[in-house]
Amino acid sequence: MGLKFGVLGASRIAELAIVGPARELGHRLVAVAARDPRRAHEFAEKHGVERVLPTYADVIDEPEVEVVYNPLANALHAPWNLAAIAARKPVLTEKPFARNRAEAQRVAGAADAAGITVMEGFHYLFHPVTRRAFDLVRDGILGEMTHVEVRMAMPPPPDADPRWSRELAGGALMDLGCYGLHVMRQLGHPTIVRAHAEQRTAGIDAWCDVELAFPNGGTGLSANSMVADDYSFTLRIVGTKGDVLVHNFIKPHLDDRLTIRTPDGTTVERLGTRPSYTYQLEAFASHVQHGATLPIDTADAVQNMAYVDAAYRAAGMSPR
Repeated sequence: MGLKFGVLGASRIAELAIVGPARELGHRLVAVAARDPRRAHEFAEKHGVERVLPTYADVIDEPEVEVVYNPLANALHAPWNLAAIAARKPVLTEKPFARNRAEAQRVAGAADAAGITVMEGFHYLFHPVTRRAFDLVRDGILGEMTHVEVRMAMPPPPDADPRWSRELAGGALMDLGCYGLHVMRQLGHPTIVRAHAEQRTAGIDAWCDVELAFPNGGTGLSANSMVADDYSFTLRIVGTKGDVLVHNFIKPHLDDRLTIRTPDGTTVERLGTRPSYTYQLEAFASHVQHGATLPIDTADAVQNMAYVDAAYRAAGMSPR
């Protein structure tokens, strides 16, 4: 028996992140609401959502909705996740978890106190491509890790896009850099050394590069741009015995290559174009329905927002 999802908003990411995976895995999208009712109706008709409701609150309160998916603008993640927690409904929320660490802590505290799961959607973590890259490090195949580099780039969103809005907690580090910092934290306990950013408008970074240091002396770079010519999402891990490149760790359904170089030669592995979002929803549903363990929790979400805040400060900017 599949889960019954309520969707907050008719966002761009929802088709890839929830619509396709839910259809493949046998879950139902029973309700959706959006600020623009017309968009909500178009979304429902296109994707087979069973009903359109007037407001986000109506979706959360709908008795048939068992689980909430929240892909709203960054500043709206925490308020509506708190509303879902109050309604005792688990949440799969898009990243970043909140606007800043303090807000993330409030959501985490409420979720933990209520015993309600709120999982941040770091879908990359669930795909075999990423798991294989991390295993190469943990199994010692690459030797001692010396450098981790996450490069994320995309063309500029439209001027009115929420990612350019300070009020809605936009910025390159919020939208892209939260991934890079999350990757670094999966591989150790780095500290932020320095950061550099260019602001498109006051307080909104068009690009932001963050340099990190690991306790063993290794280095890290999270490079993030929302003003690039094209899309690029690469993860490279270098060790004393070799290195690995994940060619598109955010969209492995488009490119599932993983290139491993060691003294024995270069190997290219292809680990499948099933979307990372499908793996993520599969794991989330298994947790909600059967109590299966998840690789991340609210403490992880709070810590990641602490890193985002620290990176903004290191770049001479204020957290959201």
